Amino acid sequence: MLTARALDEGGALANAIPGYAPRPAQQRLGVAIAETMAERGALVAEAGTGTGKTYAYLVPALLSGQRVIVSTGTKALQDQLYHRDLPKVREALGLGLRTALLKGRSNYLCLQRTELAKGAPVFSGREQIAQFERIVQWSKRTRRGDLAEIEDLPEDSPLRGLVTSTVENCLGSECPFWSDCFVVKARAEAQAADLVVINHHLLLADLAIKEEGFGEILPGASAFVLDEAHQLPDLASQFFGESVSARMLIDLTRDAIGACGKVAGSLAAVSPAVRELEAAIRLLRAQCEGLPQRGTLALLLDHHADMPALVRTLDAAMAGLATAVAPMKEAAPEFAAVLTRLELFQKRLRTWAEGAPGLLDADADGETANGHADADDAGEDNDRADTASHGEVRWFELTQRGFAFSITPLDVAGPLRRYREQSKAAWIFTSATLAVGGDLKHIAWKLGLHEPRTLLEQSPFDWKTQSLAYFPPGLPEPSSRDYTERVVAAVRPVLEASKGRAFLLFTSHRALREAAALLAGGPWPLFVQGTAPRLQLIEQFRASGNGVLLGAASFWEGVDVAGDALSVVVIDKLPFAAPDDPVLEARLEAVRRRGGNPFLAEQVPTAAIALKQGVGRLIRRHDDRGVLVLCDPRLVSKPYGRVFMASLPPLTRTKALADVQAFFDPSFAPEPADAG
Repeated sequence: MLTARALDEGGALANAIPGYAPRPAQQRLGVAIAETMAERGALVAEAGTGTGKTYAYLVPALLSGQRVIVSTGTKALQDQLYHRDLPKVREALGLGLRTALLKGRSNYLCLQRTELAKGAPVFSGREQIAQFERIVQWSKRTRRGDLAEIEDLPEDSPLRGLVTSTVENCLGSECPFWSDCFVVKARAEAQAADLVVINHHLLLADLAIKEEGFGEILPGASAFVLDEAHQLPDLASQFFGESVSARMLIDLTRDAIGACGKVAGSLAAVSPAVRELEAAIRLLRAQCEGLPQRGTLALLLDHHADMPALVRTLDAAMAGLATAVAPMKEAAPEFAAVLTRLELFQKRLRTWAEGAPGLLDADADGETANGHADADDAGEDNDRADTASHGEVRWFELTQRGFAFSITPLDVAGPLRRYREQSKAAWIFTSATLAVGGDLKHIAWKLGLHEPRTLLEQSPFDWKTQSLAYFPPGLPEPSSRDYTERVVAAVRPVLEASKGRAFLLFTSHRALREAAALLAGGPWPLFVQGTAPRLQLIEQFRASGNGVLLGAASFWEGVDVAGDALSVVVIDKLPFAAPDDPVLEARLEAVRRRGGNPFLAEQVPTAAIALKQGVGRLIRRHDDRGVLVLCDPRLVSKPYGRVFMASLPPLTRTKALADVQAFFDPSFAPEPADAG
């Protein structure tokens, strides 16, 4: 087989790529992928760290003669794949295939919105103004318009929303910059390419659009390869749901005011309606004080006696702005786009409110929000709300100054299955973390796959000699008030033995902050999540040589620090999802209704995969060495701890601090004691 030969000793990759070494696991994975592509089948494959799965799927993808779409979980991996790995493999194989990089529209500069921002009072200080000027200067020389080219533009910069478009505010062919649009150009390149590298957000956006019957973003393909596939079910829940947020509405009001420059006399009609909507947003958010960050629709409405009225006021303010804007929609495409978004957001708000029958359906006189009573429609809405409650959850989320109202489906297996079957393509799902206790059934079920082909390739690293798992003895239950303090005390001697060079991974920001305070002033430079952008913290950590980095969720995966800079990974608790999350609560209740055990069927498998991701930060290369510190005593004290342990690499285990000290100073190395 061509794939096997290309990956073998003396093959195309070995002859062309310096340092390439054939790996049996990589070859088995590559052959399985090639066969699945040929059969137009489905494959779920876990490939442990060090397997070389990137080359294992790029080789058969390029040799297949088919149009292939490769999707990654993160934009960082997407860029690495396209700019570094793909060119090497393509050149090694001697193929002149056309390839393309395609991201979602929020990654590309929008010339129209950038021009709109030039004349609007939207900047909050000199730093933002200077950064905007850098974007404007860059816009004159960029070929692709990809904001990733601007190195000092943070991912969370508010400027991104000002200089990029969304599906809702894009003017389409009505835009005066249509012929120069970077999104249009990127999609045209993708349509003409043999292999397209995308990310899961874009794939799911395409899927959601197809579900609604509006066409597709991506070109048709004969094969899809999804790397970091463990992220797909949770991401799919977001895309098959819908949201309306304070930020969306504020952005809309800003665009409505900006559009007034296109139509003389329109400001007088639009600005009062804008002020009314902004006031409704502020008032509703103010009355949310005292609520948890997330909760159900029912919790929100029960929180304050005026809350139902405030939601109705928000709806009325949106309708008022629509009335003000409607007469101008023919005069300027900007107003037409604002009106379309308003109608969409109002529809989302009303659909969300169906979870509380009568909230927006009728006023005190029995009239609907449009002023017309319709008993049949009201009955249908109530039926829909009752039915929908079994398959989706309506919830809210609060930010510092805003809110979001969302509907999230509880099961995405159905839509994923329909999309896969309609495509008539091969589907390959791969990741370093898919199996739970050595079994791939859980992820296959979540992806809507029925008895797919499976492959489980262990990491080729020698975990028993390269690493050590330390279980600090005597730690209390994680619910104990002094738990984080005790964890830090247990970790200090490990950091002394390793001379820093550690990641401390936490399941909550509260524990992270407490640990940072306890470790402040120590002999190691501290890098704490939230004090600087993520990539900047990682680079500073690498450069320090003896740093200690404290991170929460976003540092558990997608962070690659190889070599001596990272020699210890500490995990404070098993990464169970927050029990008060409304989406999780609804999923657990759905499992309960089916007669299952929600803890074992949902919470344990999800946490086991998250734990594997955290553990995966430790050993990234064949010459890496390190100690994994697992602090949660439930790993050995609870029966379900066996599921977690069976999901991890075969590390040597110990409860003796002396073994850790010996690992870093072999001059007094005792035999490691087994932790059971």
